[in-house]
Amino acid sequence: MRPGLKILLFISICFLILNSAYVGAYAEPTLFYVTNVFAHMAAGSVIGMALLWAAWRERHSHLAFSIGAALCVLLALVSGGLIVYFGGTRPYALLVLLHGALGAAALLTVVLAWRAWFGSAALDRANWKPLAVVLAGGAFFFAAAVAWQKSHPEPDNRFVQQLEPPLDMAGEGIGENTAFFPSASETNTRGLIPSNFFMKTESCGQSGCHSDIYKQWHSSAHHFSSFNNQWYRKSIEYMQDVTGTRPSKWCAGCHDHAVFFNGRFDRPIKEQIDTPEAQAGLTCTSCHSISKVKNSMGNGGFVIRYPPLHDLATSDNPILKGLHDFFVKIDPEPHRRTFIKDFHRKDTAEFCSTCHKVHLDKPVNDYRWFRGFNDYDAWQASGVSGQGARSFYYPPKAMKCADCHMPLVNSDDAGNIGGRVHDHRFIAANTALPFANKDEIQLKKTIEFLQNNQVTVDIFGINRVAEGSGLEEIPSGQPAAPRAATHFAEVEEMGAASGVGAALTDVTQLTAPLDPIAAVVRAGESVRVEVVVRTRGVGHFFPGGTVDAFDVWLALKAEDEKGLPFYWSGMVGDNGRGPVEKGAHFYRSFLLDEKGNPINKRNAWAARSVLYVRLIPPGAADTAHFRLKVPENAGSQIKLTATLNYRKFSWWNTHWAYAGVRDPSQGPFALGKGYDSSRWIFAGDTSLVSGALKEIPNLPAVAMASDTVTLRVAGKRSPIPATQQIEAKQVRERWNDYGIGLLLQGDLRGAEAVFQKVAQMDPAYADGFVNVARCRIQIGDNAGAQEALEQALKIDPKLAKAHYFYGQTLKIFGRYDDALKHLRIAQAQYPRDRAVLNEIGRVLLLQRRYDDSIAALRRVLEVDPEDLQAHYNLMLACRGTGRIADAQREQALYERFKADEASQAITGDYRRQNPEDNNERQRIHEHGPAILSSYSRPRPVPSTANGAPQRVRASGGSP
Repeated sequence: MRPGLKILLFISICFLILNSAYVGAYAEPTLFYVTNVFAHMAAGSVIGMALLWAAWRERHSHLAFSIGAALCVLLALVSGGLIVYFGGTRPYALLVLLHGALGAAALLTVVLAWRAWFGSAALDRANWKPLAVVLAGGAFFFAAAVAWQKSHPEPDNRFVQQLEPPLDMAGEGIGENTAFFPSASETNTRGLIPSNFFMKTESCGQSGCHSDIYKQWHSSAHHFSSFNNQWYRKSIEYMQDVTGTRPSKWCAGCHDHAVFFNGRFDRPIKEQIDTPEAQAGLTCTSCHSISKVKNSMGNGGFVIRYPPLHDLATSDNPILKGLHDFFVKIDPEPHRRTFIKDFHRKDTAEFCSTCHKVHLDKPVNDYRWFRGFNDYDAWQASGVSGQGARSFYYPPKAMKCADCHMPLVNSDDAGNIGGRVHDHRFIAANTALPFANKDEIQLKKTIEFLQNNQVTVDIFGINRVAEGSGLEEIPSGQPAAPRAATHFAEVEEMGAASGVGAALTDVTQLTAPLDPIAAVVRAGESVRVEVVVRTRGVGHFFPGGTVDAFDVWLALKAEDEKGLPFYWSGMVGDNGRGPVEKGAHFYRSFLLDEKGNPINKRNAWAARSVLYVRLIPPGAADTAHFRLKVPENAGSQIKLTATLNYRKFSWWNTHWAYAGVRDPSQGPFALGKGYDSSRWIFAGDTSLVSGALKEIPNLPAVAMASDTVTLRVAGKRSPIPATQQIEAKQVRERWNDYGIGLLLQGDLRGAEAVFQKVAQMDPAYADGFVNVARCRIQIGDNAGAQEALEQALKIDPKLAKAHYFYGQTLKIFGRYDDALKHLRIAQAQYPRDRAVLNEIGRVLLLQRRYDDSIAALRRVLEVDPEDLQAHYNLMLACRGTGRIADAQREQALYERFKADEASQAITGDYRRQNPEDNNERQRIHEHGPAILSSYSRPRPVPSTANGAPQRVRASGGSP
């Protein structure tokens, strides 16, 4: 071979070695890396052919070396060609590894063959030794680069909590005078992003990579999160009319990326409602371009990164677009690293918390800090997460958001693992959107999800306690703890009642459990029916999400032997098309504005007071009480049917969203940023609403769970049937669920009696004794609680919840060292349980070990930077150490998050005027026949031929 060709080949091989080491070790979405990949393909092909020619040329004098080098080079070329043809996506990952191994073997055999071919010439400048040094250097570079990346991962790839929450909303994002405020969302450049970054989702499906995922997403609530969703559209149009555009950016950070991140949200959305940006929804890049999760405080607390090569991906130039798609096909790792971070898979709950946990503050509501909906904290504190020490029940294994809402489904997509991908339909509870979009498949899957043992209903028993008796308030034995300002349920209530309770349940008069007991009632008598709703497949409070806008209720219907209903709590008017009867047992958040008007227009920014919140924690239960009078002519039996119903949006809210306009006949009315006293009529034109349906939807009310029992009816003059109770291990869980419901509503004596029965029927069930102790601690009987907990610890010496509650009782008795001993046993098993950590910090504070207390309480903030109790105790501990500035900051945070108790005065007039809602407000209450008899059926809202409903008056006061 001519010397010049040998030198050129030597230099080319050296380049290929270094190029291969770089391409193999890194996968960067940069132009430099992309250039090297294409150079690798070109150089590898040309150099491989040259080496095959050299091997052929030297075959006679060095046959073994020539055959070895030629075989390895040929196999490397073939495997590379297969990657070009099939791609380097996950189904062909082994092919990529094989090509790397064959390429390394080829380079090694070429170095050895080079010595045989050309090494004998003493003055040959292209000697084999320099080539061997280059190969060794390339191998070292590859190994060192891989090791460095493993030991120094990108810090933002995993979730790291922000320990110091800001004092106001301006500190949550990138400042008050920015395009994104008051949302906490930001971009990596802190500037705007072109809207087309969020509007090329179809390219993900059309490129041949993610066609299944694209189809799934296209039906999802994420796709219809923006102004292609009429419910959301109406609420934002209304919000901007009342408050201006700036506060609505608080919503846009999680709903409207194509409009929001390109700076167009300063313009009223009504003026751009038909633009592609307004109809885009949340797209692939909305989630997958998030490069950092800042904290678990929500409000869009993330950073979106604009990838440097995105212009190629979205280019209208077919050549550039083709080159991009080809590159992603043969080397998808840079694409994967850009759009899949470790927190997407390993910190999914924290990632989801950025938008599924919210709070409002003065820039949004012109009032103060207020917790909105919050699906993260309840999950984190529960047994479902595996992080909560106090749960009543635990699933077989810990679960995250994606386990329920993004299950694995079969797919041939390029990103599949074992033929499966995570379902991007994000199935949850939204039946409204697929109904309005006429998407039958999505609707069917959503209904199936709702009915898949998420909750159960149990008509547990009947109690002959007299109507209105036993409602004696008993003060809690626990000192009143500060409460957080919230529209939602408080996580701290997940394992205990809060405030005062009442002794309502006389267990001695309870016949239970029904079925297997064939209970008997007497004609004409009044009994209380006890119905238990238990959360089973739910990982957060039930219901979750924006619970001020839903219709979720428990109905109880009683029918005589002829099938005629004589009692129906929770009946729906207009033959199932209208509003739910006001006296029903609702699961929701009922909010009032500054003037005492219901928050029923998704106008959470106007909320000033909470009338009531009733949600069920994960792995817990609610007990509802229905007062039933048996008719004298009921016949020989009556049938009871209890049904838990779910209608995604309330009747009023749906009608308002589609056809709501202010009543022009009302005259002057009060309207401000914190109130709206206007009347609304449902007479708007529905021909231009978002979605496929151009009329007011009759949303389905999904029966999530139900239970039916039959009671025999004895004659009016017959003796009162004797109380019957089955106390056996087989029905222990039903009794336990019933007791949990009583405990959480504050019926402490009744719950204690029930849990004592649980402990008797299954003495090996430690939780029975723990639950007795929960009640006694709330009552103030700490010595009795210790007796029960000692029994539990005999059964299970390591039971964390028993150690936690035992530590609480020891703290009350001033035995702080012993309390810490038990609390630290619980902490060792559940190091992220905020209640356990807060108790440890409190005990250390009482011991005046201020520095230790501060350290313990800061571990609470690693879980939740907004934890009210932690900030209160940190304030006291910092004062104890003389750190006045820190104490003042903690005081400011405590005052920011603490509830405004005076706001409850707003509820007074509304409660007096709406006795059904006032009854629902009571923690313990009965649903009586008077509620049904006072129910007046609302008139339907008929539609005209052009889709515009006829004018029907509707008060703005009905939620």
